[in-house]
Amino acid sequence: MLNLGHLRRSALDRANNLQSFMSHPVTFTADRDPLPDHEQKQAALSYLNEAWAEARHDGVDGDCLAQTALFLALAELISTYGEEPAARYAENLSARIRNGEFSVEISRQ
Repeated sequence: MLNLGHLRRSALDRANNLQSFMSHPVTFTADRDPLPDHEQKQAALSYLNEAWAEARHDGVDGDCLAQTALFLALAELISTYGEEPAARYAENLSARIRNGEFSVEISRQ
């Protein structure tokens, strides 16, 4: 049996460090204009794919990652737009899922 105890601890340590980091506001100054929306989405997707792959490599279950990602995404939408607009957005997700908008081939490592 593969012993992933040290990997889980390291993932937990990184998560705790991230939580600690995120609890302290940091001001960044941009020396350039913000990226266009489509480029920001591409960059965000790249960052999240990398983090996802690292978590899977560390032994985190894909279903656990998916539920946590959905929680964080919805929490962000609520903090940005409020509960009612976020709820309306979520109401439309079932039709989008059925239409195949989220059916992509994900590289499993």
